[in-house]
Amino acid sequence: MTIPLGKLKAPPAYQVVSEALQRLILAGALKPGDPLPPEVELAGRFGVNRSTMREGIRALESAGLVGREGRKRLVVTVPRHADLAPGLSRAMIMQEVTFREVWQVANTLEPLVAELAAAKADAADIAALAANVAAMAERVADGRSPAALDLEFHTLLAEATGNRVLLLAREPIGLLLFSTFETIRPEIPQAALRNLEAHQSILAAVEARDAMVAREWMQKHMRDLMRGWLLGGHGMDSRIDPALTF
Repeated sequence: MTIPLGKLKAPPAYQVVSEALQRLILAGALKPGDPLPPEVELAGRFGVNRSTMREGIRALESAGLVGREGRKRLVVTVPRHADLAPGLSRAMIMQEVTFREVWQVANTLEPLVAELAAAKADAADIAALAANVAAMAERVADGRSPAALDLEFHTLLAEATGNRVLLLAREPIGLLLFSTFETIRPEIPQAALRNLEAHQSILAAVEARDAMVAREWMQKHMRDLMRGWLLGGHGMDSRIDPALTF
């Protein structure tokens, strides 16, 4: 009996190097802020050439696990949600996710964010949210797009929860969903004002430490976004236009 065996495919050397360093970082042997040896020294330790070592480090930099101080010195870093979210959002775009799919998940996460923010926000968090809402009011009054401030408001709320898992989980979804506001705004005259009023009401609930009211207003806000999408003639199963997201 002949057993059909194929040749084993070994991973590229740079990938082996990158994964070895990643294991050390995730295990805590290398901690955030710890310096890494120079590329030449690392290449010698791993028994690879410098170009292979450089590729392995570049993979870690792309993952947000290492960074450079003063352009040369490599240190271990903690990936930030702002760095990770765009890549995950692009992955969802490439999967051709629909408005319905993104809205269903956000409709669960965003009310939870509002509820926890009302319970956990400190004075600095509330000040940042208030500044955001005030800036949005100016833009709406001037007829300018508040889309960037809309995204920022929801991120600030998530940061106020103090829940890092929630912050990381919702950010790429928020980038996709709340970018759709820029599609709705030119089509529905009252969209910008309604968006602002929802943010003002959520902020008031956070300031009052009223978690349930904050959750209820976020639920209304999410339903309003869905209604605006449909009123603009878009289907629940329409893809989100990637040109509007990045």
